Amino acid sequence: MASFIDDKSEHCIPFILERIKSHREAYTSSNTRPPPFFVGINGVQGAGKTTLVSTLKSTLSSPPHSLPTAVLSIDDLYLPHEEQVALAARHRDNPLVQHRGQPSTHDIGLGTDVFAALSARKESVALPSYDKSRFDGSGDRRPRSKWQSVGQVDVVIFEGWCVGFRARGEVAIEKAWREAREELGARGGEYQGRLAHLKVRDVLFVDRALKEYDVLTE
Repeated sequence: MASFIDDKSEHCIPFILERIKSHREAYTSSNTRPPPFFVGINGVQGAGKTTLVSTLKSTLSSPPHSLPTAVLSIDDLYLPHEEQVALAARHRDNPLVQHRGQPSTHDIGLGTDVFAALSARKESVALPSYDKSRFDGSGDRRPRSKWQSVGQVDVVIFEGWCVGFRARGEVAIEKAWREAREELGARGGEYQGRLAHLKVRDVLFVDRALKEYDVLTE
């Protein structure tokens, strides 16, 4: 069985601690307790995000740092099963949204509410949870009664494959798509990409949806 070795946290911890210090100093003059410090982590599947996040949470929340830390995955913001099915039906010709994963398949409103509650240091904040095994692997959001509640935290780690991604815009998308189509025409069966096999309007739909994610990372 494959295993991951955490070779990143020793570099990440000093970096994060320095920024937490700067974050807190920015609130010194206002004489108010600063909101939590948000850390965004992205990486492709299999990059070791889970291992890294687990180590970061354990290290930051333990002595000598003792910083209460919450973790939220963008996967836990996936639309409930019923809403994902509805999205797929509305755009049945778009293969990118027939299953969870791409921008547009997450509940940005829910994420905004959770982040606002954490920032406001509410006494108890319920963190959403998603069960990928439901509906034969299609997945569904767990009932609120199954969500973990956290108290006031000093650090929030937000992780996911597309955390921090930015929309490229119509001009850039159409240019990349035309280039991919030209490459497909030139290389034929040797073309290894996916973009050229998609309709540009389907890619633009996801790119426009991605713009809405900025509220979570700005």
